[in-house]
Amino acid sequence: MADERLDLVLAAIADPTRRAILEHLATSDATVGELAEPFPITLQAVSRHLQVLERAGLIVRGRDAQWRTSSLDPRPLREVLTWLGTFARFWQDPPAA
Repeated sequence: MADERLDLVLAAIADPTRRAILEHLATSDATVGELAEPFPITLQAVSRHLQVLERAGLIVRGRDAQWRTSSLDPRPLREVLTWLGTFARFWQDPPAA
């Protein structure tokens, strides 16, 4: 994964609202209104969060009739997991203190 892409993905998932949106999209596609329901923020704020997720490649936005839906694209998360794997030795066999 290119450094810039990794930076975008990690920055996107650093925000708890965006992580919650991704968790929702892991179960089903949703509209902005559906994604906004559990949050005390405006539709415009949710749209800005979606733009960050889309720029990071974590979601795909499309049209279903008159509705604009978002869906999860997990590929960037797999790439982050691969990158994190380089550090797996630290939690699999921690060094002696």
